[in-house]
This record gives sequence, C-alpha cells and structure tokens, in this order.
Amino acid sequence: MVYIDPNQQSSKENYRLLSSIVIPRPIAFVTSKNKDGVINAAPFSFFNVLTSRPPLISISIGRRNGKTVKDTAKNIMESKEFVVHIVDPSLVHEMNQTSAEYPSNVSEIEEVGLSLVDSQKVSVPSIKETKVRMECVLHQSIPIGNDEEYSCDLIIGKVVMFHLENELYQNGNGIEEKIAPLCRLGGANYAELGKIFKVPRPTL
Repeated sequence: MVYIDPNQQSSKENYRLLSSIVIPRPIAFVTSKNKDGVINAAPFSFFNVLTSRPPLISISIGRRNGKTVKDTAKNIMESKEFVVHIVDPSLVHEMNQTSAEYPSNVSEIEEVGLSLVDSQKVSVPSIKETKVRMECVLHQSIPIGNDEEYSCDLIIGKVVMFHLENELYQNGNGIEEKIAPLCRLGGANYAELGKIFKVPRPTL
C-alpha cells in the first residue's frame, strides 16, 4: 500500500493524482457569453449533478496560476447564464481544441468549426452538433482555495431546460448507451462508455 500525504505534494501533483484515480468523470462542455457578446466554449471534467429538487449541477473551474478567473467562470458570474453540453466521441477533437488558451475576444466555436443554435430559456446559445444540452442559470458561485488564494471557482447552476434528441429519451430516462457520453480519465486519456449492467436496489 502506498500512502501519500497531500500536504507534502504540490497542487499540481495532487491534481494529477486526483484526476487519474477519480475516474471516469463526465465532461461539461460549456458555452457562455461575455459582455461583448462573444461566445466562449470550454470543457470541464470536475463536474457532476448535485440534486434534482431543484435540478442543480456543479462545475469546478480552475483559476490560472491560482489567481486569474477563467473566461467561462467570469462570463457566468456576469451574465448568470450558461449551457452545458454532454458530448459523444464524435466531438472529442473539437471539444479538446476549445481548451486551448484563446483570447477572450475570440470565439472557440468559430475557431474549431462548430455552429450555434438559439437556446429556449437563456440568452447563451447552444452547440448545434451536440445531442444533449442543459440550459442553466447561475444558482451560486463559490471561490475555493487556501489562505485566501483561490484555486478555483465552484459554479452551481440550476437547469431550466433539458434538450435530448428523440432517440436518446424514453419513459422519462436518458438512454445511456445511445447518449454514449465521452468520459475523462487522467492525463490526455479519454474513454467511451463501457459495459452496462443492472443491480436492483436492495430491500429489507
């Protein structure tokens, strides 16, 4: 057994370890809009659901050098709106490219050749090529860190509209094997959804 004290490691080392053992992780491919109307797109894998009443999701957006708020977090905190997309493997290269350090006045959507479609309840548009989307409004933003040096911004969003292609939805459920979500592992590694099996809830 290997024992590792996170206090004896750098934040980068802790990140590498966490991201390689907390797997697989869902990916939030987020669109947001800045005050000049430029649409930003970026992927985040520190992402999950919090509760269904109200429907809340969380995204942890790391700060650059522990100080600078990233465009996505800044846009969400200013406009109070964003859209989360669940991507399948067919969009991995476009999604990955949006994580490059583009200037704030450049739309990653245009740079990677994706297209936009109007959302229904928020002003931030959605990515047309995706099959699963969640329109969100900001519920809460929380800066997180140590000793007043914040390492990330925790964004909690309330889902105000779900979008699923017809073939992905049945009897109130998303059909996992058809959604085929892309999963994030450690380093530069990704995975597709693997074997699915059922285990009924236990009863006493």
